[in-house]
Amino acid sequence: MASVLVTGGAGYIGSVTVDLLIERGETVVVLDDLSKGHADAVNDRAAFVRGDIGDRDLVRGLAAEHDVTSVVHFAGLIAVGESVADPLRYIDVNVARSANMLAACVDAGVGQIVFSSSAAVYGTPDGVPIPETHPVRPSSPYGWTKASFETMLGYADAGYGLRSVCLRYFNAAGATPQRWERHEPETHLIPNVLAAAADPTRSVSVFGDDYPTPDGTAIRDYIHVEDLAAAHLVALDHLAGGGPSERLNVGTGRGFSVLEVIESARRVTDRPIEVRMSGRRTGDPPILVADSAAVRSLGWEPQRPALDDMIESAWRRFGG
Repeated sequence: MASVLVTGGAGYIGSVTVDLLIERGETVVVLDDLSKGHADAVNDRAAFVRGDIGDRDLVRGLAAEHDVTSVVHFAGLIAVGESVADPLRYIDVNVARSANMLAACVDAGVGQIVFSSSAAVYGTPDGVPIPETHPVRPSSPYGWTKASFETMLGYADAGYGLRSVCLRYFNAAGATPQRWERHEPETHLIPNVLAAAADPTRSVSVFGDDYPTPDGTAIRDYIHVEDLAAAHLVALDHLAGGGPSERLNVGTGRGFSVLEVIESARRVTDRPIEVRMSGRRTGDPPILVADSAAVRSLGWEPQRPALDDMIESAWRRFGG
């Protein structure tokens, strides 16, 4: 039976996507080295292999053994600040090892890939909301690695007919009853805000209060992880139906500032949250908000766009 290979399927967004794939009857194989993911986050009905996406023989063998026809590629490093401090590590994992994975897919005759890309490919945008036609000019090594793999996928389509959809994520948030964010160290805003709500001895750092925004803090487009996962299924269906390769933004089209997120968390948790102001982080644009008209034209719509709902679903994981 044909199957979907999900790299990084033990991670936050990957595990939720695996759940949705299995719920609709897909046969799923998860490949994850567990350097960032968690074995207990993998759905019991998925086949799980612990291994490196850079192992071309392994990926090629898995594709043959499980009759893989599609790949959803999540595996990679994701922290902008860390990429600035250690760019070669990001190039190794997100570019070099991903290139080996892509070559193995070509070897095995896999015809379709959905790639976990990022709005970081745009760098500091000329305006918002950001359309897919906006120039790609990343301002961090992380964004560069995402843009580089998108370019590779374009060449793989032209050279081998391997079609792809690159989903340019904005900010994933929230949780499902089974899956939640478990990064170590945690760099994302909402889980850090909720950790400060759960523990009054902690505070949350706000990186920059002098951006050209109404309250001086950076603005981001937040999307519930279930809605983001659902976009991957829409992308797979698009490719399965013979659709061409695409580069698609996935966001709600509405932005919230860091301080608005903190205020929402105070409202949802009914807890005080101490804030500590810090300087800007290198590579952080002031505003990132999606124009998601293209993915909506394929039939995707966010079902849980409310910020309070995203935060409340994540707060339940803290016992809230």
